[in-house]
Amino acid sequence: MSAGAPMVLLRILPPALYAGRARMMLERSVITQRRAWMAVLSGFFEPLFYLLAFGAGLGSIVGTVGSGGQQLSYSAFVGPALLAASAMNGAVLDSTNNVFFKLRHAKLYDTVLATPLGPLDVALGEVGWATIRGAMYAVGFLVVLVGLGLVASAWALLMFPAALLICFGFASVGMAAATFLRSWQHLEYVQLVLVPMFLFSTTFYPLGVYPSVLRWLVQVFPLYHGVVIMRTLAAGPPTWATLGHASYFVVMVVVGFAVIIRRLGALLLR
Repeated sequence: MSAGAPMVLLRILPPALYAGRARMMLERSVITQRRAWMAVLSGFFEPLFYLLAFGAGLGSIVGTVGSGGQQLSYSAFVGPALLAASAMNGAVLDSTNNVFFKLRHAKLYDTVLATPLGPLDVALGEVGWATIRGAMYAVGFLVVLVGLGLVASAWALLMFPAALLICFGFASVGMAAATFLRSWQHLEYVQLVLVPMFLFSTTFYPLGVYPSVLRWLVQVFPLYHGVVIMRTLAAGPPTWATLGHASYFVVMVVVGFAVIIRRLGALLLR
């Protein structure tokens, strides 16, 4: 298939849905966020503090942890998981808080959809920027992991595209969720989901420590699949199971975009 084939496929969509100008939404986000670079940068430090606190502190008590048939230092066990969590936090933060403000208060999308741009342009542009923001967090944290010697394989290079996929999945679902929020107080629901997922997605403990009745719930969390992908790549080559975990995020992207387009059409194109 030629390089222009994806564009051709998108061009067959109704003009009211997609005008082929998602780049304009992405460029707007880049320009506006240049003035808030400290807010963007600050998101990198949270997982770093967790790594230093748990890796150096709790790690000295725990010793080694079994993972994937290997015995890892606690820092090497936690580090890849925090990388996945960093990608998640960056993508969700932008795709919920910022999208909610633009949708409900700034009324940006009302203006945008009055132009030839359609809901898919908005979705691609906003999800694209949220993915980039999450990827920036992930890249910075990956550099830290490499510098501390917490990755043991050249396959760790694949952790960056894996982080992009994780960001893309969470950004898509995050923006879809943002279209249902009606007030700033509703953003607390996002944290109500993120915090337990961060704590229980085997971020700090192996899956085996949970009661059997809870293991199925942990494995439903999307972050769990991101953590497994990152730990696998940090220690060695990917497996067929890794592709299975990656497919979870592909489904998130498909479902997220379907909901976003439907919701934007219902809210703004009535």
